[in-house]
Amino acid sequence: MNPELLALLRCPRCRGRLELAPEGDAALRCVGCSASFPVADGVPRLAGEAYVASFGRQWNRYDVARDEEDEAVFRAKTGVDPRGLSGRLVLDAGCGGGRYARLLGGFGARVVGVDLSDAVDKAARLTAEFPDVAIIQADLLDLPLVDSAFDLVFSIGVLHHSPDPRLAFSQVARRVKPGGRLAVWLYRRNTPPQEWLNSAIRTVTTRTPPGVLEPLGAGLGVLGSVPVLNRTLNKVFNFSNHPDWTLRVCDNFDWYAPAYQSHHTLPELRRWFEEEGFTDLVELRPQKAGRLYDWAYDRDLIIGSGVNVAGTRAGA
Repeated sequence: MNPELLALLRCPRCRGRLELAPEGDAALRCVGCSASFPVADGVPRLAGEAYVASFGRQWNRYDVARDEEDEAVFRAKTGVDPRGLSGRLVLDAGCGGGRYARLLGGFGARVVGVDLSDAVDKAARLTAEFPDVAIIQADLLDLPLVDSAFDLVFSIGVLHHSPDPRLAFSQVARRVKPGGRLAVWLYRRNTPPQEWLNSAIRTVTTRTPPGVLEPLGAGLGVLGSVPVLNRTLNKVFNFSNHPDWTLRVCDNFDWYAPAYQSHHTLPELRRWFEEEGFTDLVELRPQKAGRLYDWAYDRDLIIGSGVNVAGTRAGA
């Protein structure tokens, strides 16, 4: 593991510094409390996957990295040009299968990607060619990283799957250095009827075995390919209309499988930024635009859309 990135890690138990265990022992050892944490397939394992097992299955099963699309999404949801991040220290908070960590590593950024699920295995394989990218299995609710270290921290579609999104936001925000940037994208809260129906459906799907849920996701993928339905029916209940079949099925599984899914408002997310000492807040609008889409988006009618804010940590 890159020594400079290793120096950013802290013990989840006592917050002490971690170092490589003696040669031949694939582990990290805390210099403070002597706790030991395994390193498997090049990934430090500082927490188990707990409540996010569906994401490990999802990201390891589906190949979703798409260079051109990933770059466009990253630009839209962080407000940052990834080509200008060479040499910068970046935290991908909830890296999943590693698509954005891979993107930034390719542009020369120094990246720490953190995820709680065993999707870290996929992320490690995807970023193996980049020595300045480190993938860590850890919990965003108790993030084992030094404070105030990163030039850019971003979390795209992750914190709303935590049992405590506000705490996870606080943990992530603390890692931004003064003058650094934080960008967060969360699911938008839709109208009450949409929220009620979604909650009722997910009461069933979150209890459905993955082997049954995956074919259902594929079935919804078929609906997503029908032009009339993918612009109307998916405003009643969610299914993806992404043009790529694999991403469409993955999106459907991503929506209905996770144990936790919270929805948020723009004022709520802006307040979180302000409470954590961020200024120069900007709302990042979605890539898609048009009179009808904008009208529906601004009225919280588009299921699966997000609230997206970026800001600068004060104190530089």
